[in-house]
Amino acid sequence: MEPLNNPHEEQVLKTKHDEDGKNPFKPTSAFIGASWFALLTGTVGYCVGLWNADMALNEKGYYFTILLFGLFAVISVQKSVRDKAEGLPVTELYYGLSWFATIACMVLLTVGLWNADLALSEKGFYGMSFVLSVFSAIAVQKNTRDAKLFEDKNV
Repeated sequence: MEPLNNPHEEQVLKTKHDEDGKNPFKPTSAFIGASWFALLTGTVGYCVGLWNADMALNEKGYYFTILLFGLFAVISVQKSVRDKAEGLPVTELYYGLSWFATIACMVLLTVGLWNADLALSEKGFYGMSFVLSVFSAIAVQKNTRDAKLFEDKNV
């Protein structure tokens, strides 16, 4: 069975995208602010938790490095996925490494927390603040790119 074509819906799609298929709309200030707030809340909360944790310095360094690695990895994935969607050249090696790094940091955090001598509430805190941080990093990167694309289109 064929889906019904709504001429109004087609017009809306045409107005939302230009001839290149790139979104010309600037992200709202509320979404930009919420994304930055979530990123700062997640990363600062994670770091404050590490600072106050009763664990060895090398353990704190491990969890901090995982956070930095995860933030970089998800931004790389977001950028390479977006580049591919917009027809910009992305090598398969970089694309694959970006996904590998993203999965690796999540596995490393999971294994580290699984084996850590921490209360279950602490493990949950680190897991949730990590997820909040990496998800909001993707949103901040998307907003930054959308705002730049909007500026380039409307100069």
